[in-house]
Amino acid sequence: MSLFKSAFTVGGFTLCSRILGYIRDILIASVLGASFLADAFFVAFRLPNFFRTLSAEGAFNAAFVPLFAGKLEEKGKEEAISFASHVLSFMFFILLCLTIIMQIFMPAVMHVLAPGFLGDPEKFDITVQFGRIVFPYLLFISMMSLFSGILNSLGKFAIAASAPIWLNICCIFSLLVVAKYTDTPAHALSYAVMASGVIQFLWVAVAAYKNGARVHLSMPRLDNDVKTLLKRMVPGIIGGGVTQINLWINTVIATTMASAVSYLYYADRLVQFPLAIIGTAMGTALLPLLSRQIKSKKQDDAINTQNRALEIVMIFTIPAAVALMIIAEPLISVMFERGKFGPEETAATASALMAYAIGLPAFVMIKIFAPSYFANGDTKTPVKIAIVCLIVNVTISLLLIKHIGHIGLAIATSVSSWLNTFLLCGILIKRGLYKADKQLNLRLLKVILSACLMGFVLWYLQSSLDSYLSGIFIQKLVAVSSLIIAGMATFFITSYITKCVRPSDLRRLIKG
Repeated sequence: MSLFKSAFTVGGFTLCSRILGYIRDILIASVLGASFLADAFFVAFRLPNFFRTLSAEGAFNAAFVPLFAGKLEEKGKEEAISFASHVLSFMFFILLCLTIIMQIFMPAVMHVLAPGFLGDPEKFDITVQFGRIVFPYLLFISMMSLFSGILNSLGKFAIAASAPIWLNICCIFSLLVVAKYTDTPAHALSYAVMASGVIQFLWVAVAAYKNGARVHLSMPRLDNDVKTLLKRMVPGIIGGGVTQINLWINTVIATTMASAVSYLYYADRLVQFPLAIIGTAMGTALLPLLSRQIKSKKQDDAINTQNRALEIVMIFTIPAAVALMIIAEPLISVMFERGKFGPEETAATASALMAYAIGLPAFVMIKIFAPSYFANGDTKTPVKIAIVCLIVNVTISLLLIKHIGHIGLAIATSVSSWLNTFLLCGILIKRGLYKADKQLNLRLLKVILSACLMGFVLWYLQSSLDSYLSGIFIQKLVAVSSLIIAGMATFFITSYITKCVRPSDLRRLIKG
């Protein structure tokens, strides 16, 4: 399967998941708004996500996929599956212990994660409740990540990519049905998160077994292969830890301001749409391919693969960033402004979205450059870069928070992400592991030109449609839909004229 087809498969299912995710978030915004229940749920859900991103999706995948793919390439499927079984057993034991510990010490953890809630005992106590309910999600989603890595290494991307859909289905069902029988809708959401972890794990594990990956649990033991995995994970955990500490610090600061956690969450949901569909999908497909190319000593092929990946993602990411900056408020209004989410919440969330959008191309490029380090077995350099970016992020956050509130946190995230991108790219170039070719440079210039023209059209049309954008919901929906269609048409017409995007290019990419 070609890189484009693999990324298209992941991106397609991610698109389905994000559409359901938006339905979920629309329901959350309508039912909870930016209330203390919303803040409490988002903070609690951040806790298992902290460890998941740290281990399951970050350091673990970066270390496990190249090792598994290498064993698959050199020693065959049976040896690779045996390695995965040892890793699963060790992972299950560690995560089970962690889950038990977190259940016991959840109040102490929330003292650190949400100090801004301490002045409101009811808000703090309910956050602790939610934390205890959702934390077992980590155990199942981490094991799911292992089976996903196996399937991706075998070239089977569809099942793993479709698994997150279950989280959204469970949350939607909980708000529409289960919430009637729980203390609050936020309680129903918490139970839904935990249940979705079990379903996602079973969904991917069964698929892996059907594809011959009969990974099984046994007594955990620290053999040489597991030691190698852990050695490679340690720098990644530190690096991922730095990134997650970054997010943690932003959350801690946000808890000191009423509703700030919710504003940042809703804005991030819109940024995550192109990031997940384009950046994460491409990064997921890129890591196994780069690992095989580098293992086979095909460095020129690896560099070409990165250039073509950057071409694909920037064609979609740059115009998406421009659009999100210009029509942020109408988008938020149509998406979320109903029920307990009013005009004040719309304005506050839109300002955060504009700040996040500035960093969107950087968020995506990190997904392209980081796999090159992991495929080469280097997890230390991204750690050092992450530490620098952490310091920058925290410094900017503390400087801006006093003047522009939660918007400063979003700006700091974008600025530090651009710094991360430049450092990752610059070091790869210095080592001879990456070089942008003429085709990429020319296409990027054309994409930027097309996106700028699209931005001007959106800005002009938005002012012309102001009366509709201030009207009732159906008027807003028609106006925003018109803006999106006009923006897309402008970009692709300009791209066709400048030969930035041509049918022949798409056919070539699809063929790999």
